[in-house]
Amino acid sequence: MGTEGARSLLERAGRLTLQTGNLLNWGCLRKKCPATPGEEVRDCIQKTLTEWSSKISQGQSQETLEVLECSVAQAIEKINPEERDELKVSAKLFIVGSNSSSIRDAVDLACSALGVAQLDSVIIAPPPVEDGTHLSLEYLQPYWKELENLVQHKKIVAIGTSDLDKTLLEQLYLWAQVKPSSNQVNLASCCVMPPDLTAFAKECDIQLLTHNDPKELLCEASFQEVLQESIQNVKANKWIPLWLLRYSVIVKSRGIIKSKGYIIQAKRNAS
Repeated sequence: MGTEGARSLLERAGRLTLQTGNLLNWGCLRKKCPATPGEEVRDCIQKTLTEWSSKISQGQSQETLEVLECSVAQAIEKINPEERDELKVSAKLFIVGSNSSSIRDAVDLACSALGVAQLDSVIIAPPPVEDGTHLSLEYLQPYWKELENLVQHKKIVAIGTSDLDKTLLEQLYLWAQVKPSSNQVNLASCCVMPPDLTAFAKECDIQLLTHNDPKELLCEASFQEVLQESIQNVKANKWIPLWLLRYSVIVKSRGIIKSKGYIIQAKRNAS
């Protein structure tokens, strides 16, 4: 049945949740080193969709599911509860469609995928702003409130930001009830940490981290393109990615990555 069955399911579903599982279990990806984080995301989406669609039977293709779960069963790896205290579970969340309510969905799905009650840290990448407008505290506030709510409900231990300059980080710090524990700085935009940011972070005990993620790790056009390549003749332009979460599970005592993966959610426009 394969691709035809997958196309049939996608034409009837309202949402798609794609889980790559642990990429370290993927022999084909382990041998290949993507040049950029964006290429890694595209590779993961394509391989997950291709593998998932190849296993759809005639009976499954007739089902109508509001939320379509797309994953590679052999790559899914839950955390052993007995090992939980030895592991740090971190995530970075990229909101594609600007909607703060997506944060709870993303965290809940990550906890469920990994079999844990809470994530140790979540960093949010700045949500996309319209052309001609600048990122502001007012724009960030609803997203941060959602993260704070998850901290208060013990779904997340610590929350952090990405790509905020000293001014915006200070504004957020002074306003927030739950203070940012970290701020990621893209070394492509500055090869040396800005001194004012370094001084403020030190004063307020905010950890400065580095990253090499592009401003848009997964844009709408890129998602539709990889969907079209993976499942031929699918109406890819109907599908819009909502958010992308990248997680990693690190063994605290040794600092090595035990597990890494992506969870992506997209919705289908009925019009």
